[in-house]
Formats: sequence, structure tokens, C-alpha cells
Amino acid sequence: MMNLLVRSRVRSALAVMLIFIIITTGLFSAWLYSSLNVSQPITVVVRDGSSLSQIARQVAGDEILSFPALFIFWARINGQENSLRSGEYEVLPGDSPLSLLRLLTSGKTKQYSVTLIEGWTFQQALEAIWAAEKIQRTLYVDTRDPQGSKSMLEMLAIERSGVEGLLFPDTYFYDANASDLAIVRRAQQRGTEILRQQWGDRLGTLPFETSYEALILASIIEKESGINAEKSRISGVFIRRLEAGMRLQSDPTVIYGMGDSFTGNITRADLRQTTAYNTYQINGLPPTPIALAGRESIYASLHPDDSNSLYFVAKGDGSHYFSSNLEEHNDAVRRFQLQ
Repeated sequence: MMNLLVRSRVRSALAVMLIFIIITTGLFSAWLYSSLNVSQPITVVVRDGSSLSQIARQVAGDEILSFPALFIFWARINGQENSLRSGEYEVLPGDSPLSLLRLLTSGKTKQYSVTLIEGWTFQQALEAIWAAEKIQRTLYVDTRDPQGSKSMLEMLAIERSGVEGLLFPDTYFYDANASDLAIVRRAQQRGTEILRQQWGDRLGTLPFETSYEALILASIIEKESGINAEKSRISGVFIRRLEAGMRLQSDPTVIYGMGDSFTGNITRADLRQTTAYNTYQINGLPPTPIALAGRESIYASLHPDDSNSLYFVAKGDGSHYFSSNLEEHNDAVRRFQLQ
């Protein structure tokens, strides 16, 4: 009789314990998958060297997470106590304690971005990087100055005539507090790689000894037209002029050579002024690129069209009229520009 009573009590205790475990487990699971107190994206900063307890208290203190002790418990039983990684993380509405832990151990930090635009100068690209969010500025150079350009080349550890045109225009993503030099190096390395690939796929007969010369022409094409469909035609004009020993006579090169003295209009006196970049006065290509060239312009410089055009003039709508002889070109100038 006594044994039956004991067994009955044990079964009852076990039943109560089982019910307690089921309820507790259910509540814990519900909490684990419940939404955090986030109504809009919030940035959580995990500092280097922070412990699990410190992070849990920090998030709880920001009123993002309830019951930080449960968060610590779950991380420890899953062996993730020492797996949290420093950085900035973006917590979104609908995220749960479970997804928060996965985020903080993933290393997928919040990304910032800066976009470098085709046709910009190196200095314009630098200023855009400096103006970007969460960039650590370490560079204090003016690359328009020869000494500043030389200093930049030394930091990049490359040998060129100048820094102009060496960055590839694109959008670059980075973690908070990335340095300006790190972004510059990435853009320069990307530009080098794309130029190398394009150079390997170039047409057989071109008046270039090096890929750098192709980049110089690509930068001129970039400044001449924003219409990708006509860039190979513009390239063809310049290639044929180079092969015939004709001067390029490109207005953007004149403007670049004028520097800060350019006020918005090119005069005849400007065209007669000899600079290293005035292609109305010098033979061949200028000594460096004049801008950041995009992929389409680089491709065009290495894949000119095979027509017989030697001239082009802006039509006023962004496109150009192409001519094969001077008489036709002068007529187009009268029609599209003198009016």
C-alpha cells in the first residue's frame, strides 16, 4: 500500500515537472522567436573586446531586448559566448533574439557606401570619399598639385605619370571607420584589374604601346560623351586621327589643362595656349588621363568602330554628328553650334 502511494506521488511529481518543462520550454521558445522592441532600423555597435554579458546589458539598456539573462543563457548553451564579433550591426523590425544572436556572430556588419562617378577627377573622387559617412580621413593631399599627386602615387606604391584616372568609378561598400586610403586602394586595384582584362581582349591593331595609353584615350572618350552607344564611334575618330598623324583636337583635354582658369567657355585664345593637355597644340595623347573612365569608355578605346569618320560635333542634345571630311564637318558646326 505504501509503495503504491509513493509511486503515485512520484508519478504526480514527474507529471508536474514535465508540465513545467513543457510550459517553460514553450515560453522560452516564444521569447526566442518574438520580435525585438524595434520599430525602425537601429544600429547596434559591438565594441572590440566586449563580453557577452556586456553586449546583452547594452542591448537591454537600449530597450531593444527584454530578458538579457535568457539571451546570455541561449548563447552559452549553444557555445556562442565567445563568437560575437565587433562592428556595427543593423537590427531591423521583425528581428528576434535568435536572429539578433545570429547577426552578432555572423560578422555581417552594417555597410556604408560611396559612389565614384565616371568623368570625375581624382580630386573629386577623394572629396566624395571624405564626405561619405563613417570614413576615417587619413589623407591630406591635393592631387591637383604635382607634389600631392606624387605623394599619392607613393602611398599607392605605383609608378605612373600622375594619379589622374587611376580609380575605377563604381560604388564601394565598407565598414564603419574604414580609411579613405583603403577605399582609394580598392578603387585603384579594381581599375587596374579591369584595364588588364580589357587590354587582353583588345582588337589586334591599335596605336597603343601600353594599356595606360588606352586608359588615357578612354578618359577623353568619357568626357566627350555620356552616350554609350556612340563611344566606339568617338574612339574610332580618335584612333584614325592618331594613325594619320592628326591632332586629336579634343575640347575636354583643353579644359583639363586650363585647370582653375577655366570659367565655363573655351576661347580661341585658349585653343592657342600650349599646355601638356591641349590636343589642339600637341601631337598624340596627353601625358595622363583627364578623368575617371568607366568600363564602356575603356572598352570603346580598345574597340573603335571601323567607319571613316574623322570629325564629330555636339548636336546640342547630348549626341554627336560624325563627318568623314572637313567640309562636311564645317557644315555640321554651322548647323549645330553656330545657330
